[in-house]
Amino acid sequence: MKRRLLPLLLAPCLAHAAAPAREVSIVFVGDVMVAERPGELIAAGTDPLAAFQPLLARHDLRIGNLECVVATGGNALAKPYTFRADPRVLPVLKRHFDAMSLANNHSGDFGKAAFAEQLERMRQAGLPYFGGGRDLTEAHAPLILERNGLRIALLGYVEFKPRAFEADATRPGVAWSGEDEQVLQDVIDARRVHHADIVIPFMHWGWEEEAQPSPRLREFARRLIDAGADMVVGGHPHVTQGADVYKGKPILHSLGNFLFNGFETEATTTGWVLSATLGPDGVREWRTYVARLDADGVPHPAPAASSPCGRAGDTRIRECKVAP
Repeated sequence: MKRRLLPLLLAPCLAHAAAPAREVSIVFVGDVMVAERPGELIAAGTDPLAAFQPLLARHDLRIGNLECVVATGGNALAKPYTFRADPRVLPVLKRHFDAMSLANNHSGDFGKAAFAEQLERMRQAGLPYFGGGRDLTEAHAPLILERNGLRIALLGYVEFKPRAFEADATRPGVAWSGEDEQVLQDVIDARRVHHADIVIPFMHWGWEEEAQPSPRLREFARRLIDAGADMVVGGHPHVTQGADVYKGKPILHSLGNFLFNGFETEATTTGWVLSATLGPDGVREWRTYVARLDADGVPHPAPAASSPCGRAGDTRIRECKVAP
């Protein structure tokens, strides 16, 4: 009798030992603007992200910042630059991304009705979003994506004007990060209330074309990690801004541009693509790849260029040069 039971008693232990480690690969890109020239290319049947398709496709999750509104309605607001893309861009975005942040200073360029239209069109296209919503509660709620047994919470915030794009109790809009304590509480709740294993805020912050983040943003990034974030990813300045490691967790202050026309300098036509491996213990390793934007704003890999990388337990920022 004992000999018969022994294999059964050992089976759960053997199954546990043989179970694959819970691990997820994730990739973040910077600003993705699909109006103007990129939108014209898509309308003509060109995929402006094709050069990066092999790298993006190697990851379980692919995340970008959608730096425009996708809608047919609304009227342009009185601001220097307004971006509205035709809904025909959505299949291309869905081909390359699993979710998009809407927390930026262009989501509201054509008013609340156009932003609400975008939310509905993205839902119909099956392209998840975060950092924006039909009201304040939805805008601040994390997007939970589950892969390989890991629950990953994505939060998005903007703190670059105009604040009029912010969602409120009854109107759609984006999540505003000017209220630091609310953002920190969202990070805490992502783990405590939504039972996330990994929490990543995607921030839209800083001043345009500044090479380094301000002392306040450096300090706030660290407060986000103290609140429970596993990694902090930033964007908006249209240039890359370096990386830090705090308590063994990476902070990428700005990934710069990814798909965006209208820029000419080397700094503004150079972006980073952030690749990371996640486990129950957090970010196990990460590295960035360099993207060079051409005159149409289309990104191309630059494998000869170095950019930051690191791994768990290493407090240094290393420079990596590996072909994508």
